[in-house]
Parts: sequence; C-alpha cells; structure tokens
Amino acid sequence: MRDPYETLGVARGASDAEIKKAYRRLAKKLHPDANKDDKDAQRKFAEVSAAYDFLKDKEKRAAYDRGEIDADGNPIFQQFDPFIRRGRAGGRAGSGPFGTGASGRGFGSRRGGFSAEDLFSELFRGSDFSETIVRAPGRDLSADLTIPFVDAARGTTRRVLLPNGKMLDVQVPAGIEDGQQIRLRGQGEPGFGGGPAGDVLINVKVEPHPLLKREGNDIRFELPVTLYEAVLGATVRVPTLDGVVELKVPPNSSSGRVLRLRGKGIKPAARGGREQSPGDLLATVRIVLPERENADLKEFARKMAEAAPYEVRGPRFRNIL
Repeated sequence: MRDPYETLGVARGASDAEIKKAYRRLAKKLHPDANKDDKDAQRKFAEVSAAYDFLKDKEKRAAYDRGEIDADGNPIFQQFDPFIRRGRAGGRAGSGPFGTGASGRGFGSRRGGFSAEDLFSELFRGSDFSETIVRAPGRDLSADLTIPFVDAARGTTRRVLLPNGKMLDVQVPAGIEDGQQIRLRGQGEPGFGGGPAGDVLINVKVEPHPLLKREGNDIRFELPVTLYEAVLGATVRVPTLDGVVELKVPPNSSSGRVLRLRGKGIKPAARGGREQSPGDLLATVRIVLPERENADLKEFARKMAEAAPYEVRGPRFRNIL
C-alpha cells in the first residue's frame, strides 16, 4: 500500500476528524455500487478503505509516523537479508541484517531496550543451525457482508470486494446467523519466505425481515386472522422458506395461540458429516377487527354479551398489589 496520507489526500498532521471526512468523501465517490463497471474506481475504493483502516488505528499510525513500520504494517529494516546470520566472523555491532548502523531507528534499534539480534540469539540459542530462513505468515484480510434474512436462511453466494482490491465469490452457508464470521483459509495476503498465506475473514450481518423473526432454528411470525376465521376456523395461506403453504386455523382460536408447521424453519448446515434437523415455523394468531365500524356486528356483539357473557381476565386482574 502506498502512503495512506497521500491516498486520502490529507497532511500527516491531519486530525482524526479530517481523516474521516476525507475518507467519506472519497468512499462516496468511488463506492462499487456507484461504479459497477469501473475496475479502476473499485481498486481506488479498496486503497482508500485500506488507508483509512490503517490511519484510524492510533498505534499503527503512530508507529508509521515514527518510521517503525511501512504502509502495510511491516517492520522497517535498515538492511535486508533473507538469512539471520549467527556467529560469523567480520560482523560489526549494529550492522547485522537487523541492525540500524550509526543512526538508524529500525527494528534492531536498542532504543527502548529491544534488539532483534538479542531476540534471534535467544530464539536459536543452542541450535546447530548457522543459517535460518526468515518465514512469516501473510496478513489476514477482513471484509463486511450484509445479506437479506431469507438468503441467510437458505444460503447464497455473494461477491465481496477485499481491502486489497481483489474480488471474491463467497459461499454463504445456509442457516448462518447475524454476527457470525466466514473464514476463507489461504485467501489473504501471501506469506514471506515461503510462509503460509493469510486468511480472509468475512463478517456477516443479516438484515432484519419485516415479517419473520429467527429464534434458534425456528422462525416466528404473527398471523393476522379475521374475527370470523378465529371463531369458525379457516385454512389460510402463509409464507415459508420453501414457498407458500396452507395452514389450518382451528375454530375458536384466540389471539396469542401458536400454530406450528414442523420442519419449515431454518435447516442448519451439516456438522461432522451429519445432517441437522430443521427448525419449525411458528405462527402466532392475531385477531384483527374490520377497519370500518359495522353496526350489525356491534349489535350482534351487544346481544351476545348479554346472552352469553364469559370471563377472560380472572382473579389476577382483580388484585395486582
């Protein structure tokens, strides 16, 4: 990554607010949703996002400003050698592969009581190796992915733009929950000196559904019924993840009654090679009266209240204190 200050177009001494403002301006201009066919804009958006993520990390920014790390977060060495050499004649204090020379402030500086030579000497004390190759794993990359409720329940495939500008098709498993993370091993930054590549971590956010609500692997929703359907019973059409099905409402159903459709909830992904049982669809009856006042219905209700009164609240509502 090039200089993050230059990428965002701000000075090194810019405040956090100035950096955030610059990022928002560029992100709005370069966002992939507004530049679907512009690969260059998508690449620049990834660079801007990576630069902002870097600078909003106070520790990384401070280390970068002091010249201790580069724009990718890697330590800056005064000299570079793919081997850590130990016990060789002709060496000079402070001039080894991680030394700083006369005036350096790199990784091997003793300022603050830390020396890379001391570190590796300690690591390989008693070893017969005269040369050890420096190997390091690649950096992990992370990205956010927002998907609709139904797609999360059924499973889907989504294309994700990574901070380094790479696009990946991500397989989202059926039954994934809000806040869960998908790990794609070996899809991150390449390793160093033969080290393994990093991973890609996809943070999943599931959008709420206007009708359906998840509880474990069950799905709940409110089922509006007319007064007549509640009294007489009815067969009504209700939505499920597999399409619309018919559900029987028994006669004399009160509001709050729960009707169950077994196996029509969320089917979680298999675990250990074993299929998991799907949850249920739970419909809670809610009686809805006509929107317009009906004189005949009111008269009928009045007569029924006189002829066949019944108690619904009980003793709990008489003595609440």
